[in-house]
Parts: sequence; structure tokens; C-alpha cells
Amino acid sequence: MIEDGGLTLAAALKLSGHADTGGQAKQRIQAGEVRVNGVVETRRKRKLHAGDEIEVDGETFVIEEA
Repeated sequence: MIEDGGLTLAAALKLSGHADTGGQAKQRIQAGEVRVNGVVETRRKRKLHAGDEIEVDGETFVIEEA
């Protein structure tokens, strides 16, 4: 879920359990393992918005508004 300050891609990976640490999230993102709305995203600080679809490890999850 997104609150006022927004949610970064790295934080979303940690919250979803696809990365244990910020460093691991950074590595996965920069390695091209993560897609946002169907496009490979390599920016770990990319701000996510409600409705964005994140795909990693063959799973897709959607960002919801808080």
C-alpha cells in the first residue's frame, strides 16, 4: 500500500518478501529481474503509484492505495 510519501520499488520488494534487505533489492532491480507495468525497471528509487503492477520471480502484485 502507498501512503503520503510514496513507495519505492526497492521498498516494495522488501515488503513483498522478494528481497530481505535493501542491498538485495538493489541487486535484483539492477540485474533486470523486476518489471513494472510489463517493462524491465532498473531504478531502485522509482516511485510507485496505485495500480502499478510489479512482476518478480514469475509473480505479479499490484500496488494499492492506503
